[in-house]
Amino acid sequence: MKSWASRLALVPVLLWAVATLCFFLLRALPGGPFDRERPAASREVEAALRARYHWDEPLGRQYLRYLGNLARGDLGPSLKYRNHSVNDLLGQTVPVSLSLGALAFAVAMGLGIPVGVFSALGRNRWADATASLLTLVGVCVPVFVLGPLLVLVFAVGLEWFPVALWGGWTRAVLPTLTLGLYFAARVARWMREGMLEVLQSPHVQAARARGLGEGAVILRHVLPVALVPVVSYTGPMLADLLTGSFVVENVFQIPGTGAFFVNSFFSRDYPLMMGLVLFYCLVLQVLSLITDLLLRWIDPRIGS
Repeated sequence: MKSWASRLALVPVLLWAVATLCFFLLRALPGGPFDRERPAASREVEAALRARYHWDEPLGRQYLRYLGNLARGDLGPSLKYRNHSVNDLLGQTVPVSLSLGALAFAVAMGLGIPVGVFSALGRNRWADATASLLTLVGVCVPVFVLGPLLVLVFAVGLEWFPVALWGGWTRAVLPTLTLGLYFAARVARWMREGMLEVLQSPHVQAARARGLGEGAVILRHVLPVALVPVVSYTGPMLADLLTGSFVVENVFQIPGTGAFFVNSFFSRDYPLMMGLVLFYCLVLQVLSLITDLLLRWIDPRIGS
């Protein structure tokens, strides 16, 4: 618990380091956020824009101003969407991306764990071969291929679901499956390997020697230990879910953070880009801490 508290205390330090690195790296890039407006704007207009957003100040003063606003939770104004602040844009888009990620995570765990268990218990049989083939296909097919394929079959061909956008459960089905099936295949492979390793362990053989039923052996002695590699993988998987949602959001035209992140790069909207980077950094740190707590709860030996 002490190490967990120390890691939690380091989160603000990490956010400061990421903010500092992003600030100076983005300022070092050639060009600026107002370069595209030069053909249509006079020097006076450009100077007014730079003064409005404090881009005419020395770099050190800009940095201190940004840190001061960041300490108050103000991520600054968007340079592209000038009637909105970065906080406003995050408030509108983050719930959509988190909803998509949470649904995809539920699909990955809800399908991957049972398929992995089913495959391990039927090792070297038709069930194992079928599950292994499906997981192999799931891992090999990327989301930018699976998404249009699902749209072609279930939205255009069968007309079961809408093609794109967000709102209502029918619009969430195809993007959730697109993002979740790939990770379900990876979870199934981790679960199968963990199950096969634990099934051969001495404590499982001892439980069977004591006359314990096979169902009780699986539930009490195999599953808790076999879940450890799966839970360990949830941290990187959640990170991949967040970044993988960028592609899915663009394929299905979902109004999440993915499109704003891509547009902020091409439009040189530095405050929005930095706000999204800091948000994802914070989310990943929190998810990493939660994963560690779950691992210690499943297997107390990890924290010892």
